[in-house]
Amino acid sequence: MKRLIYFLGPLLLAIVVVFLVDKWLGGFETPGYVLIGIGGWSMETSLVVFAISLVIGFYLFYVFFRLLGWLVKVPGQLKNRGKRIKFNRSQEALIAGLVDSAEGNFEKAEKVLIKHASHSGAPLLHYLTAARAAQSRGAFEKRDEYLRKASDRAPGSDLAIGLTQAELNLSGNQFEQALQTLTRLHSIDPTHASVLKLLHQAYQNLGDWESVRKLIPTLNKNKVMMEAEIKLLEAEAFSNLLKLAAERGDAQEVQTLWSDIPSYIKRMQGLSAIYFAAMINAGAGAKVEEELTKLLSVNWDETLLVLFGSVQSEDVAKQFAVAEKWLGLHPKDAVLLNVLGKLGLKCNEQQKAEDYLSQSINIEPTVQAYQLLGDVLFARNEKDKACECYKYGLELASSEIVSQIDAVS
Repeated sequence: MKRLIYFLGPLLLAIVVVFLVDKWLGGFETPGYVLIGIGGWSMETSLVVFAISLVIGFYLFYVFFRLLGWLVKVPGQLKNRGKRIKFNRSQEALIAGLVDSAEGNFEKAEKVLIKHASHSGAPLLHYLTAARAAQSRGAFEKRDEYLRKASDRAPGSDLAIGLTQAELNLSGNQFEQALQTLTRLHSIDPTHASVLKLLHQAYQNLGDWESVRKLIPTLNKNKVMMEAEIKLLEAEAFSNLLKLAAERGDAQEVQTLWSDIPSYIKRMQGLSAIYFAAMINAGAGAKVEEELTKLLSVNWDETLLVLFGSVQSEDVAKQFAVAEKWLGLHPKDAVLLNVLGKLGLKCNEQQKAEDYLSQSINIEPTVQAYQLLGDVLFARNEKDKACECYKYGLELASSEIVSQIDAVS
């Protein structure tokens, strides 16, 4: 209605003005006329009629060209309208796909997302969400196909696509594939927090603790993890490296690793025990005997005490004497008594070994204590008593196994 008023209003106003001018000119003897001649043809009319014809002709030409312009624009407008409809549908499809994926309808989510991805303003989101849905239902080939399509449709999104691919590989236990992707992304952006976080997870799952160790300074520098988490990761890395070195029987490697470990990590609970155990397993327990003795003197620990008893000392008598001194401070320690019994056997102190092992069993029976006591009795040719000790040891071991099974079930 407004457009009609805007269009007809000026036309009517122009006609009214023309009539007013005509009325004004009527007061003159000659109100005026217009003569148009072309060749042998001529046309004469009054000024008012000519003016009205001119106004009407202008408006007709105006309407004609407006209509022509509208007709020219119609195909483009129809095309844009179709695009808007498809875009709106793709947005609705994206929302529906996200909802279906959250509800566990993964196959349905894939179909609706892929169907409308080509018309979306954010095709990357469609393909990445569809890839996650395919992963959730175990369709790894479909997942990889969607990731390839995402790369084709969004060539500038290598980082986002790569991170999604690596994350899905990790959750699917495809650690080698995840590491390949993350290594490529790391070369693109060495300080990207998400890349570094997933990279250390890939190394962990592959058991590549040396790479984890090398990555830790970068994780710390770029604030990828909290300080406490980094310290725990560092402790885990060094612990596993020590164990691997021990398995290889390389005492020198174990010592080199230990010297590289920061002091604040060495002080963490249990790490020193791993080091001593690694050295003992590598056949170099005698090298750490003195250090282990000093540590036990200031920090009494049952695990370290057991390790002390496992050291292949170059002077077993001295080792036994040191342990007997500790007995004055810890007279009721079953673990210490067990260690004394073990060392007594090594020193051929049969009676002392029997006494210490008997005391240990009275305080806290253990399979090892029964076995060692049986060995002492068997060496003295008291076979019946030795067999009885072995029997008690086996019964205790069996009950422990049953208890573990019950705990698991």
